[in-house]
Amino acid sequence: MRKIAVEEHFYTEAYLEYLRSRKDPPRREIVQDENGNEVERAWDSVYYRDRPVSSSLGLLEMGEKRLNDMDRTGIDMQVLSLSNPGVELFGMKDGEMMATKTNDELARIIQRYPERFVGLAAISPENPRRAAGELERTAKELGFKGANINSHVNGEYLDDRKFWIIFEKAQELGLPIYIHPREPSADMVKPYAKYPLLLGAMLGFSAEVGLHAMRLILSGVFDVFPDLKLVLGHLGEGLPFSLWRIDRHWSKSPMSKRLKKRPSQYFKDNIFVTTSGMFWNPAFMCVYDGLGPDNILFAVDYPYESNEIAANFIEAVPIPDRDKAKVCHKNAEKLFNIGPQ
Repeated sequence: MRKIAVEEHFYTEAYLEYLRSRKDPPRREIVQDENGNEVERAWDSVYYRDRPVSSSLGLLEMGEKRLNDMDRTGIDMQVLSLSNPGVELFGMKDGEMMATKTNDELARIIQRYPERFVGLAAISPENPRRAAGELERTAKELGFKGANINSHVNGEYLDDRKFWIIFEKAQELGLPIYIHPREPSADMVKPYAKYPLLLGAMLGFSAEVGLHAMRLILSGVFDVFPDLKLVLGHLGEGLPFSLWRIDRHWSKSPMSKRLKKRPSQYFKDNIFVTTSGMFWNPAFMCVYDGLGPDNILFAVDYPYESNEIAANFIEAVPIPDRDKAKVCHKNAEKLFNIGPQ
């Protein structure tokens, strides 16, 4: 069965060089661990994480090695987005510069492999009007299929109306926006301090993006832009599990009179979720039962997660083949305007 993986990541050499040139977070550096081995130290906040140097090498690999891994595991296409930390925390000037530079480099890669890769734009929302312009440029000139925003922008969230010009442009162009996790904002970091591992994929990522998504729903953004589509990874960052409870407590609040729909309905009408990094049947079936097959997209979270594990998982989920085809490729073809092969 055809598979389009929609949350797959990359770096460019120039982007990694820039990260390693920075003195303040977010930045990267090569250090020796306590055993004398070289590791990459990733500072995305005041706390750091050490990870294998090979992590960045995998992100840089955009040629035959990546394609061979896709072929070996039956993945036909990747939807590519710039990996964390993105460009949202670099300041306005550097953020815009690195977004443009990285998008242009990604476009050159896609030109070499147009049947294997499509792109999501990196945009720097600190100047929302310029970010909307970059979204339009990458769609019309580079053929990109949407944008990826790494959650908060130096502690600011996209429910602030100053950012809504980005959503207006996305709706106008018919482009989805992927809200990708990053470490929680500075206002939220302190409770994680004792166990910094919790800041990332173990817990902090989902807490951060789940909060962001709920802020967007309650802000009324989908009443203003009813055709706007967002994408959340990791089976919806825990929100599908809680939709009944969210609706129940929203209905008892005065805020319920300010929105046209229940939160769960906005979720079903405007938000897609992906399987990235969540290859566990009970979680998948909860989302499948709650949202149905039309709101789920296949993804791996490559190279942080295994193509093989992801592909084997989606092949084995106990759902009808017609629904599996939607999850594996048909929903992505429609959402990202990718022609069927």
